[in-house]
Amino acid sequence: MENNPNAVRVVLWAGFACGVLDITAAFIVYGFFGAKPVPLLQGIASGLLGPRAFQGGLATALLGLLCHFVIAFGAATVYFVASRAIPFLIQNAVISGALYGVAVYFFMNRIVVPFSAVAKRPFSLKLMIVGIVIHIFCVGLPISLSVRRFYK
Repeated sequence: MENNPNAVRVVLWAGFACGVLDITAAFIVYGFFGAKPVPLLQGIASGLLGPRAFQGGLATALLGLLCHFVIAFGAATVYFVASRAIPFLIQNAVISGALYGVAVYFFMNRIVVPFSAVAKRPFSLKLMIVGIVIHIFCVGLPISLSVRRFYK
């Protein structure tokens, strides 16, 4: 981001918005399916620690939250950098953001998660659709709209 303080500010806003909205949606939606916040966050940490993350109490839940925000800021950084080379991403932020949310969902679930220490789960079409919708509205759109709004 070539020492541009505005670029850093944009990525921080976009990543923060994405991280807060995505984890809030996860707590609400997966809470409806019976998931509690601490085990949900420990599940994120299990990408690094494997099943022992669920024995770590609040410490591994906080590690999961940290991992979640690192991923959110990473996704925001990728979009921001791409938007500098591809003006379409700024000019058509809604379409681009929705598509980016879908892309992030599949990148996480088909590349990142399989290479992590997360316990393998059976495929669920219902959870995939829920995950895609969350990623469109709570990942892709907040990032794309933040980048369009705050970068000059």
